[in-house]
Amino acid sequence: MYKFGKRSRERLKGVDAKLVNVLNELIKMMDVTVIEGLRSAERQEELLAKGATKVKYSKHMEGKAVDIAPYPIDWDNRDGFYYMGGMVRGIAKQLNIDIRFGGDWDSDGDTKDNNFDDLVHIELR
Repeated sequence: MYKFGKRSRERLKGVDAKLVNVLNELIKMMDVTVIEGLRSAERQEELLAKGATKVKYSKHMEGKAVDIAPYPIDWDNRDGFYYMGGMVRGIAKQLNIDIRFGGDWDSDGDTKDNNFDDLVHIELR
């Protein structure tokens, strides 16, 4: 069984308990790292200026979103990110928590209809 490292646990501070519950179930089955959780308005503006986000307001700013990645991180392993997204969606469904995965924004099962892939992003609806 896997567990979150110190840095990932720190990055989950301020994240909505429902989302943390989903991730606590995920880490039992799959090794992941938390890239970012709660985000300040200043951080959001910084990411927008760098082109790392496309929105001025993000659910990260209210603790209702996280960015996670399979560990060890391999940015070229899209299949690994989609697998992780599917695991998160399945766990959330079992816990009756409504989430959205940045690899399938409309949750229709068609991953090719996204205008923007954000394969690390998980948010509460």
